[in-house]
Amino acid sequence: MQSIPISIEGFELLKEELARLKEERPEVIQAIKEAREEGDLSENGGYDAARERQGMLEAKIAYIESRIPLFNIIDPATLTGDTVTYGATVSLLDLDTDEEREYILVGPDEADFLPKNVAAISVFSPVARSLLGKEVGDEVSVEVPRGKIQYEITALAFNGAFINK
Repeated sequence: MQSIPISIEGFELLKEELARLKEERPEVIQAIKEAREEGDLSENGGYDAARERQGMLEAKIAYIESRIPLFNIIDPATLTGDTVTYGATVSLLDLDTDEEREYILVGPDEADFLPKNVAAISVFSPVARSLLGKEVGDEVSVEVPRGKIQYEITALAFNGAFINK
């Protein structure tokens, strides 16, 4: 099994989300019970909605619980180096358009916890995979649905925590 990098803050927020989801269980069970008491279940929209909510809730709980053993918890404040790794902020220059982009490489389960103005990509994404292990000045080719994109790494920094709790 592949380990999944996650920051200390991201792991704590994921544990909080798991606890919150588990606290919702009794409320959903009660909603199902109340909808069931209304009678005919074949045309009971409230029952169907409550069952759908329960299914989504249980799926999310199972998903988080299944990933916890795979997490490699990392303190972003300890990260340094000259090569692109998890937690790096990477500046890229699109060699075709001269457009500059900046991304933070994060774990796949913590992007939802970042502010919307932070451009983050999963370390498992095609762009991040092409960047891993590279240095400033290196050129990379990324295969995306619309074709290949050529980037040059123009800057690399490790800025510590990227999730503000």
